[in-house]
Amino acid sequence: MTNRYNHLNEYLKNKFGERVLKICIDGGFTCPNRDGSKGVGGCVFCGEAGAGENIKGKCQSVIESIENQVRVFLNSYRGERADKFIAYFQSFSNTYDTISNLKLKYDTALMVSDKIIGLQIATRPDLVSDEVIDLLRAYSERYYVCVELGLQTADESIGQNLNRNYTTEEFVATCKRLRNNNIDVVGHMMIGLPGETEKSIVDTVKVINENCTGIKIHSTYVQSNTELHRMYDRKEYLPITMDYYVRMVAKVISILDKSIIVHRINADPPKDQLIAPDWMLKKKIVLNAINKYLETENIFQGEKSC
Repeated sequence: MTNRYNHLNEYLKNKFGERVLKICIDGGFTCPNRDGSKGVGGCVFCGEAGAGENIKGKCQSVIESIENQVRVFLNSYRGERADKFIAYFQSFSNTYDTISNLKLKYDTALMVSDKIIGLQIATRPDLVSDEVIDLLRAYSERYYVCVELGLQTADESIGQNLNRNYTTEEFVATCKRLRNNNIDVVGHMMIGLPGETEKSIVDTVKVINENCTGIKIHSTYVQSNTELHRMYDRKEYLPITMDYYVRMVAKVISILDKSIIVHRINADPPKDQLIAPDWMLKKKIVLNAINKYLETENIFQGEKSC
């Protein structure tokens, strides 16, 4: 099948000469949007585990978590096994600590196995200081280093309603500082946010095109015990349909810069905490629908301008 967009798997395979998988880690971090430093309750869509609900071995140490996941991957019966891995700090804001503690946790993850060839850090744009960049740049001399920043939307009014507590301007400035230090930057965007319009989606892609090397596209879903859940119960938020999501993902891909690597085109909600929409649990069906739509409409990444 023809690749209609730049898949992460292919990018990593070309870069390292073989398949590379990510090992998701809960590093025990929190977020200034939860501890009162900038806000409380987190972003309206964010669950109690900060996007780490599906991490295996959450109660284990960093070393135990990585060792066990590497063992599972190497002993799996999947047709295509991996022998190289990226340590991915996923839950909450993984630069929200002292430099000494960050270095200790990153060092621990990288030293568990010689099969770890990269470090991927998910965080907020307002939590990437010059000292953090210096630390990451030092790792980049030996490892592949990538930072994920949650933009979600470039529309400031929508962002404010999300209780995001940082600006698009801060996102752009942080991307530039990271890229000036040769660190890959993946921007997160969400489709189906409260108050979203097609224009806000296009504007978000423009910002990612100009500032990122990669993108993660997520569908908005209602997770239990979140503010979005309460908005849903009050009938203040209506989840999007699968058809709408498929069409908007295709639009994003069509205007996405040809050089950008697509790390993800759908979210993966925790089954026991999903309130709505139900179609989010049918991941393969959603992915197949996106690929079929791209093929039927003959859409390729970057074929149109924003």
